[in-house]
Amino acid sequence: MTTLALAVPPARAADRPLYRAAVVVAGSLLVAALAQIQFHLWFTPIPVTGQTLGVLLVGAALGPELGAASLLLYLAEGAVGLPFFAAGRHGWSLLTFSSVSAGYLWGFVIVAAVVGALARRGWDRSLRSSISAMLIGEVVLYAIGVPWLAAAAHVGVQKALVLGLYPFVLGDTLKLLAAAVLLPAAWRLTGNHG
Repeated sequence: MTTLALAVPPARAADRPLYRAAVVVAGSLLVAALAQIQFHLWFTPIPVTGQTLGVLLVGAALGPELGAASLLLYLAEGAVGLPFFAAGRHGWSLLTFSSVSAGYLWGFVIVAAVVGALARRGWDRSLRSSISAMLIGEVVLYAIGVPWLAAAAHVGVQKALVLGLYPFVLGDTLKLLAAAVLLPAAWRLTGNHG
């Protein structure tokens, strides 16, 4: 099977390096734009953002290789000074081991690859399987982000869960449901089922 970004254009265009580079850049810009939709809860250093929605969509639409490349580009763009992280933040320091949010940012690359691999297997074609793919992506993100937060903030696991998981469950559930609805709908609109 193929992924949405490679199924939509004519086969010749999808195989061209310029097209693939363009979708990688577009994916990074989508995540950067959604990162600006954010707000802070007073008790946690991790902001609530739209990034996760972008990561899930980019991973599923682009597939594992292009999705991961898109998120690596997003991290590079933010690291070199573009205001692409939440609240327009930027800089390499946000990606280092001492940064409480770095685990989530690096986790985006893995999530895009995992969700992309599931999409390549057709998990983005129906609502049920799409929800499963997005949920697996979210679990992977928290499996990376929460322990990193605990280590960077020098707190125990329970405190890390309070700071980096529990406050985000409802919002991330809504984001994963949105992604799970959008992808099968996009496949139906294209009339192509991979």
